[in-house]
Amino acid sequence: MEKEFKVTPWDVSGNVDYEKLIKEFGVEKISDKLLERIKKHTKDLHFMLKRKVVFSHRDMNWLLDEYEKKNKFFLYTGRAPSGPIHLGHLLPWIFCKWLQDKFDVEMWFQFPDEEKFLFKEDLTLEETEKWTKENMLDIIALGFKPEKTKFIVDTKNADLMYKEACKIAKKITFSTVKATFGFENDSNIGEIFYTSMQAVPAILPSVLKKKNIPCLIPLGIDQDPHFRVARDVYPKLGYYKPAILHSIFLPSLKGDAKMSTSDENSVIFTTDKPEDVKNKINKYAFSGGQPTLEEHKKKGGNPDIDVCYQYLKMLFEEDDKKLEKIYHDYKSGKMTTGEIKNYTIEKINAFLKEHQKRREEARKKIEKFLF
Repeated sequence: MEKEFKVTPWDVSGNVDYEKLIKEFGVEKISDKLLERIKKHTKDLHFMLKRKVVFSHRDMNWLLDEYEKKNKFFLYTGRAPSGPIHLGHLLPWIFCKWLQDKFDVEMWFQFPDEEKFLFKEDLTLEETEKWTKENMLDIIALGFKPEKTKFIVDTKNADLMYKEACKIAKKITFSTVKATFGFENDSNIGEIFYTSMQAVPAILPSVLKKKNIPCLIPLGIDQDPHFRVARDVYPKLGYYKPAILHSIFLPSLKGDAKMSTSDENSVIFTTDKPEDVKNKINKYAFSGGQPTLEEHKKKGGNPDIDVCYQYLKMLFEEDDKKLEKIYHDYKSGKMTTGEIKNYTIEKINAFLKEHQKRREEARKKIEKFLF
């Protein structure tokens, strides 16, 4: 019997069937033809596109039509602050950085510091304010250009957003959000209104500049329902529907569908020390290897379910030939579970060493990014 999976903006569980999700959400798979069209402008393709880590879209062909007419788009994505950043959070942002560089476009980054406050019983606004500042450091550390990147904080920039949120909210019925998000009678009214706030940055530059500017939103596919609702509203207010690129989820160390901070032993945080990374990978990383070394060398491992291989494929091994060699060596048994774990530990720690250095330097740069 097929195991049930669940994908909402607040909960991802089970073994996610992305083919099924494409049909369920009504999105379009990224075709080879679309990849060639993107490559025409970028000269090369990001490994996340080549490896189907970024796998589906809404209206990318329309966005490229506009770009080719010299109607330049802007990027929009975000982070609802409620705790520390882990590797899974970084995945769409690293891709956003590549898009910013290749297309030379602005990035509008939203920190909806009220979202998790509204959806989590035990979280205060003081805590989300603290995590907003901490999370900003991780975004800046990825190398976004301050002159082309704007941070919007919902509670701080409410004057910019609230009027537009009201216009959006007026066009969305309770029955629509109830059907989309599964709200019940005990859902608070802040939860019901929240989508209206998340929808605003997709049109905010158009509002401020008083002209229609295309928007591209790269995000984890769990966030798509907000925009599935809002995209019907934008044209009614005289704005373009944003284009969207969806990424799959980085699995937890234990092999669950998505990395989550709810279990510290299943995630790697951007602030983890080298020994933390080593211990977590060695102790908790789900392996595709055989029970014994002798059996592994005889039968080989399964890289498709091995968490370390997934991390290399999705984030840490950009070299296609090297990744292919790891795949075949592990599958044939030539590479052991210990060896793939050690290689992954080295790659993650090399990345985190530089990231943490830039993260500290970012403390002096936050003001440059604030709207």
